[in-house]
Amino acid sequence: MTKDRTIYKKALKLAVPIMVQNGITNMVGLIDNLMVGSLGSEAITAVSIVTQLIFVFNLAIFGGFSGPGIYGAQYYGKGDTEGFRNTVRIKHWIGLIILIGGILIFLFGGEFLIGLYLRGESEDVDPVLTMKLAKEYLSIMLWGLPFFVAGQIFTGSLRETGNSVKPMISGIVSVSMDIIFNYIFIYGNFGMPRLEVKGAAVASVIARITEALTIIIWAFATKKKHTFLQGLYRTLLLKGGTAWKLLKKSIPIFFNELLWAAGLAVLTQCYSMRGLDIVAGVNISNVLCNLFNVVFVALGNAVGIITGQTLGASKFEQAKKDSFRLVWFTAAICVLLAAGLISISGLFPSFYNTTDEIKGFATRFIIITALFFPVQGILNTLYFTLRSGGKTFVTFLFDSVYSWVLPVPCAFLLCRFTALSVFVVYAIIQAADLIKVTIGAVLIRKGVWISNLADDKKDSEEQRADLKAS
Repeated sequence: MTKDRTIYKKALKLAVPIMVQNGITNMVGLIDNLMVGSLGSEAITAVSIVTQLIFVFNLAIFGGFSGPGIYGAQYYGKGDTEGFRNTVRIKHWIGLIILIGGILIFLFGGEFLIGLYLRGESEDVDPVLTMKLAKEYLSIMLWGLPFFVAGQIFTGSLRETGNSVKPMISGIVSVSMDIIFNYIFIYGNFGMPRLEVKGAAVASVIARITEALTIIIWAFATKKKHTFLQGLYRTLLLKGGTAWKLLKKSIPIFFNELLWAAGLAVLTQCYSMRGLDIVAGVNISNVLCNLFNVVFVALGNAVGIITGQTLGASKFEQAKKDSFRLVWFTAAICVLLAAGLISISGLFPSFYNTTDEIKGFATRFIIITALFFPVQGILNTLYFTLRSGGKTFVTFLFDSVYSWVLPVPCAFLLCRFTALSVFVVYAIIQAADLIKVTIGAVLIRKGVWISNLADDKKDSEEQRADLKAS
């Protein structure tokens, strides 16, 4: 029991700062949404569509950095500073490639992508005005993408060393700036022009710049403590073998995160077939639910880092036991989160300046999402556990391939060819993840994820066989 408490405390010590940072970031998203929501249904819908598209880009960055991050946690657990330094270097190259690709796609295909969400009908939402507002919002948000990429390089690297406090503080500074400038630019306060939706985008870009500069300047100001920063920029080149080793783990996770986020975007597009009001309702629901799910997302990150460091130290049996303890710990916390979410599901939508119908849609989406919170919490922990051992192709099959094989086609067919209520369809898609939980639990129990990537001299397959035999 003492060991259980120790691992729970360790997970919370790492996860709480991540929760605070992500929670504050999502709180800003909530405040942004409420401020934009006061401008009308078209503004809500426009911002929600662009936010969904940029979410795909953000997850592509997370995915691209996750492969080096897996090695980073294990190198840190082993005490290999130069190995860790190389993982930071390759993040620069991965980030640059994804950034250029993302900006080109948004510049030349943004209008087409936005238009995919405006094919449903609505008596309350004007699709022409929504398109205009969405294009304006996207054109400004692109300026913040380079700073987001730069910030994530150092935020992720510091977390892999077990330091999640500095990223948390940079997030708090960023959020403060976002709230202040939202108030100034959306409504035109303190003598500034009233920019409305464009003002929300300007505030978000300022927040991104502030967050990136805060974490980077602070990290280098304390590089005596963070030794991997010493000599980091002597070169950004890596030996071919080292680069390929890191990229082999990065490529599957990059495509996993990209396809998973794209799958979510397609699901929203499927629901939009039932009307633009549905898009607004889903957006209001997502803003609130995202504020709550930072808890299990942070715990998943903590599990991945803790397990990665344990594997890097070749403590395989401990890693396996810890993973199961943390899965159930996360599930128990998610039950409490679900209860809290349901209790305010009717109140939250009332803060929006939109129709009663859209508010009712949002309430029902919130309740359905909350009911499946424990399932999502377990899935998140299973995913990060599988990933911690470097089995990135397995996680690719487990996560995004599964999404495109079952939930996405199912949502399309049900929305397009049946008369089922959109809420029934939404619940069916959420319930489909129960199959995924079963698959993940079997993979974790079999130990297929266990390996020490930081020790090239040891045969991890042999070690895993010994573990199974024991």
